[in-house]
Amino acid sequence: MWLKAWHLIGMVTWFAGLFYLPRLFVYHAMSEDEISRERFKVMERKLYYGITTPGGLFTLFFGLWMLYDYAWAAWGGQLWLTLKLTLIGLLIAYHLYCGKLVADFRKDRNRRSHVWFRWFNELPVLILIGVVLLAVLKPA
Repeated sequence: MWLKAWHLIGMVTWFAGLFYLPRLFVYHAMSEDEISRERFKVMERKLYYGITTPGGLFTLFFGLWMLYDYAWAAWGGQLWLTLKLTLIGLLIAYHLYCGKLVADFRKDRNRRSHVWFRWFNELPVLILIGVVLLAVLKPA
């Protein structure tokens, strides 16, 4: 149960960052003055590297540990686990793309509108719903 508890703590931290970072992108894309843009660059960098990435690594570390300890032998017969791991792969890709966006904003290369970022912000919500439902319900 300790592994699951630490896994969940990491997951909450990771998702907090993945929910807030794209919201910062929305406001950054809307900003028109240099002071605001520079402030958002600092906030995005600190959130991505100081909270979101460590939370993701923490989650993956304890998740892989649990997978090794509890589920590896039974994985072949558990479609829910394969689907959950696929969603986690998509979440990792989303996380890494957020890192690219942080770098684009840092170099003043953003070409997307605040409306695009508002839609982009919804993707981790959908993944979270899928992961939680699969992990809790474990459908056959």
